[in-house]
Amino acid sequence: MSSQRHPAITDLQSLYKNCTLCPRMCGIDRTKRRGVCGCTEMLTAARAALHFWEEPCISGTRGSGTVFFSGCTLKCCFCQNYPISQEGVGKVISIKDLAHIFLDLQSQGAHNISLVTADHYLPSVLEALDLVKHKLTIPVVYNCSGYERPEILRLLEGYVDIYLPDLKYYDIGISRKYSRAEDYFVYASQSVTEMIRQTRSIRFDEDGILRKGVILRHMVLPGQKDDSIRLLHWMKTHLEKGSFLLSLLSQYTPFYHASNYPEINRRITTYEYEKVLNEAIRLGLTDGYMQEKSSAREEYTPPFDLEGIERSNFHEI
Repeated sequence: MSSQRHPAITDLQSLYKNCTLCPRMCGIDRTKRRGVCGCTEMLTAARAALHFWEEPCISGTRGSGTVFFSGCTLKCCFCQNYPISQEGVGKVISIKDLAHIFLDLQSQGAHNISLVTADHYLPSVLEALDLVKHKLTIPVVYNCSGYERPEILRLLEGYVDIYLPDLKYYDIGISRKYSRAEDYFVYASQSVTEMIRQTRSIRFDEDGILRKGVILRHMVLPGQKDDSIRLLHWMKTHLEKGSFLLSLLSQYTPFYHASNYPEINRRITTYEYEKVLNEAIRLGLTDGYMQEKSSAREEYTPPFDLEGIERSNFHEI
């Protein structure tokens, strides 16, 4: 079956030529050189495999069919996926390869197809989904940093069933310091609202696996519990109850360049996490998930060894 172009755009690949896919809006012609995300228009991924370390309603018993894309629009100094987000680990694949990967993950029994940090490859991802959407019977998950342009997210309407964004920061100074994005909350707050508009409700199947909806992830950072609490108050005030699930993460581990910032070069304390958790409960934000403190372990980061990317036994489209 030939690709059915997205109805809003006649040539998706043209979006790479004056790139405004992310809030950086660098305007770089990525067919000629790398954008702020560190990538050209060449679709690059580092792993495509069943992943068991997401929220229970995503990983289930058979795993989430997760594709980890290379590059990132944020510059988080503590990134646990820094080999692929900042250091270029990954392999160039074609749009048709990606479509094959989706079907291969489905055939392995994945509960869903999870696209991790795919925003800067969105034109190619949409074309790959167009190739196989008539064969996919499982939901598509968009796993992202939250640093998105709502206008670009609208291109995903009808393609994505579940949004799994981070909501990292409220304070401008903190997002500037740790992710070089002082406008993070401006975009993330608008993007989360757009994601909820598209999904409209939370829906599970009979086995408790999420089929549709938004899960807002927030990872509590060392020394930043007050910023976490501000985010919780924003959710309570601006987002309709029942329109999303909250996933409150305690898994922060000082990776990458975190050692350059002594205040976050440690794991969070039980006191810090429980202060944030107790405030979420007090505000009634109880639909969702919390993590045990033991979740702050390095083994939760998968090996970026090209598993599932170099396979040749793909199904025919």
